Amino acid sequence: MSLIGQYSRLKIARITPSGAFLASEQGDILLPGKFIPEGARIGTELEVFVYLDSEDRPVATVQKPFAVVGDFALLTVKDTNAKVGSFLDWGLDKDLLLPFSEQLAPVKKGEQVLVCLYQDASGRIAASARLDRFLKPADASLAEGDAVDLFVYAYTDLGAKVVVNNRYTGVLFRNELYAKPKAGEKLRGYVKKIRDGGKLDITLRRGGAQEAQTDRDLVLAALTNATDGFLPLNDKSSPESISALLKLSKKSFKKAVGGLYREGLISMAEDGIRLK
Repeated sequence: MSLIGQYSRLKIARITPSGAFLASEQGDILLPGKFIPEGARIGTELEVFVYLDSEDRPVATVQKPFAVVGDFALLTVKDTNAKVGSFLDWGLDKDLLLPFSEQLAPVKKGEQVLVCLYQDASGRIAASARLDRFLKPADASLAEGDAVDLFVYAYTDLGAKVVVNNRYTGVLFRNELYAKPKAGEKLRGYVKKIRDGGKLDITLRRGGAQEAQTDRDLVLAALTNATDGFLPLNDKSSPESISALLKLSKKSFKKAVGGLYREGLISMAEDGIRLK
């Protein structure tokens, strides 16, 4: 298994004026002197990240990149070279290349771009904004109802395309979105349906009686924490205002408020709801 682009635990084999050489099955790897921890000696085991330097030689660092090969990450553009592409800040001294051929659209300094890290033909670590080609259909490890980690990477007429568990591609349809998450924003969701070919329909809500109880508790907690136990929301409020305060759809909000009213826990007014 290649060490490039991943974390490894390696022992110091020897120390020279250039730095420490770490023993690995693929040969000794240089850890530059500025990265040698105080007190380290021959035999000390270190957790390091390995990549290729400008001369395609493996080199180690104790710096922690924001992502490793195979990960998706939202990174900031530091500069652009007219010949090769743009360079991204990924937490290391050596910037990460986003080649022009891997950009969906030109990027500018200071912008953030959602990318996947991969190894190019030479073995160097690079970034790609063409995420679809790194995503896979769902396999037997997922089942309907499973909780999943996800983030939005594109919007379409149907809704939002999402990366699921840092590996699969899925869709959040418009009626499942109570707001418009930013690209790269991490969310918690659930597998709503697995279609033919491993296509995933994702929801942000668990569903059923458990969901209704969660919505009720969320509204009740918001009222408890609000000044005078009052929220300026009711069934005439816009979906946007409800989402901004509670991150609920208007339908879910009305259902939760109706339940609290029937329990005698709240009163309703023209300008909002109040905790009794």
